[in-house]
Amino acid sequence: MRKKQAKKRPLLPDPKFNDQLVTRFVNNLMWDGKKSTAFKIFYDAMDIVEERKQDEEKSAVELWKDALSNVMPHVEVRSRRVGGATFQIPMQIRPDRKVSLAMKWLISYSRKRNEKTMALRLANEVLAAAKEEGAAVKKRQDTHKMAEANKAFSHFRF
Repeated sequence: MRKKQAKKRPLLPDPKFNDQLVTRFVNNLMWDGKKSTAFKIFYDAMDIVEERKQDEEKSAVELWKDALSNVMPHVEVRSRRVGGATFQIPMQIRPDRKVSLAMKWLISYSRKRNEKTMALRLANEVLAAAKEEGAAVKKRQDTHKMAEANKAFSHFRF
């Protein structure tokens, strides 16, 4: 273990929407350090969301933020050994971990979709998540079910 916790580095807001959360998402989306490619994928996906959305008063980024909050888990199970047995113990999730899990799930389930381009996959996963459907939302529901099923072991919390 390190002596001191690492300092959080400030993120620059993205150039188009001027939002730090977008930059954080693009950093997760990025492969091999190709940030400009990741930004292009994200912005193309937002353009697709903009033209396909049904809700007229919300912008594409607001829809993406709704999708992200729909994917965000509130509890998760952590393994803990107690007397030779390993228990899955439900625990609350820190706010920054909630966001990073939601981003990772949204991106990974976008990558697993069958559309032609990554921008199209991401746009469709965002639209599905905004409507509380899609693989990323199912992952959150499964995580919550797992925590609910193991609620009996919550007294083992550390």
